[in-house]
Amino acid sequence: MKSPKILLIEDESTIRRFLKVSLESNSFEILEAVNGKEGISMAGSYRPDVILLDIGLPDVDGFEIIKKLREWSSTPIIVLTVHDREEEKVHALDLGADDYLTKPFGVPELLARIRVVLRRSSAEDGKDPIFRSGQFEMDRSAHVVKVSGKEVHLTSTEYDLLAVLVKHAGKVVTHRMLLKEVWGPYSVEHVQYLRVYMGQIRKKLKNSDKAPELISTEPGVGYRFLGGASD
Repeated sequence: MKSPKILLIEDESTIRRFLKVSLESNSFEILEAVNGKEGISMAGSYRPDVILLDIGLPDVDGFEIIKKLREWSSTPIIVLTVHDREEEKVHALDLGADDYLTKPFGVPELLARIRVVLRRSSAEDGKDPIFRSGQFEMDRSAHVVKVSGKEVHLTSTEYDLLAVLVKHAGKVVTHRMLLKEVWGPYSVEHVQYLRVYMGQIRKKLKNSDKAPELISTEPGVGYRFLGGASD
């Protein structure tokens, strides 16, 4: 089986070496770029499966790199940042990044995030209309949602919101992205309206006190569907 190829765009040599050793020991092939221009060039030449992007590069603004890559590439991008500012995370996600990690982070967490974006990318290639994760099932062709085999009755708006989260399973979807996809570009400021709907969806999906949470809140940023990609 071919090893997934990861492009690491990182200017700090110590971090680059650490990540290279850690990821190669987990059967990933690593490509290294020491600055933004080299990273953009290598993304086009080598077609990696995942891009790890340090947002604070010296030559090209990390947000500009995301923007440029998204003009022609849908390769999953995980942003690495030393800042824990909500506005920075939201901006990166709105531009098209798939996830973010705040330095310092543990290798197990990074590996988990990489596996999630790889699974999602593979599922999108397969175009399977039925998404399953544990006891959760969504039939996107029939617009039917089930938990533990029982149908969950959602309004059309609730279904549309959940479908957006499932489409990006494992990835943080910002408030702005959710509002824009479901209600259009003129509703992006109605965050409180969104919170009401998300509360209703959570209540309907949780069929018992022991049932696991399927949706997590990323405070000030958005929501994440916690299930993995389709089996």
